[in-house]
Parts: sequence; C-alpha cells; structure tokens
Amino acid sequence: MCGCIFCKMASREIPANILYEDDLCMVFEDINPQAPIHLLVIPKKHITSLNDAGDEDGALLGHLLGAVARAAKEKKIDGSGYRTVINTNAEAGQTVFHLHIHVLGGRRLGWPPG
Repeated sequence: MCGCIFCKMASREIPANILYEDDLCMVFEDINPQAPIHLLVIPKKHITSLNDAGDEDGALLGHLLGAVARAAKEKKIDGSGYRTVINTNAEAGQTVFHLHIHVLGGRRLGWPPG
C-alpha cells in the first residue's frame, strides 16, 4: 500500500467506520458528511484518480459500482434515491488523491450540485 490516507485505512493503519469490505474494496462513512448518509467507496488498489484507471481496471471499476449499490441497499436509501460523485483532480474538488466514490443520500439532493 502507498502512504495516502485511504491506503492507510485499507491497510488498517488508520481506523475507519467500515460498513463493507472485500478483497478489492471497502466502504466507510465520510468523516465530514455532506448529507445524512455520506459513504465513501474506495478500491484497495491505489489509483490516484479516475484519469489514472487503466484498461486493466475496468472490472475493478464495475466492482466498485456494485459495492455502491450494496451499501445503498444496506443503508436503506436504494428506494428513495442517492447520488454518486467521483471528483477528479483539484478543480473538481478532489482532496484525497486516491480514487473514491461518494455515496450521498438520506435527504432530497438539489440540482445542479456545483
């Protein structure tokens, strides 16, 4: 694992409130929630951003989306609705440079988001 905060969470060097984990990814609660339910889905493999995902990561990216759906169902927001967000690079709001998917729900979300 690399030295980034999400890699440290994946390797258990830093604690996280983990809701789901398998060999490829983990889902945990965001420490600065922007909605009543705000989860992060990360690959255990360090990928800096979506721009850095290669062709070989296609199955992993699909797996992450499956984890999103599983987490939404577990948190009971699959029926009411939820938003997924992947910020890519600083101007889009990426602050941790390890690919991650935000899962937001538990209230009506406005549009446009930015």
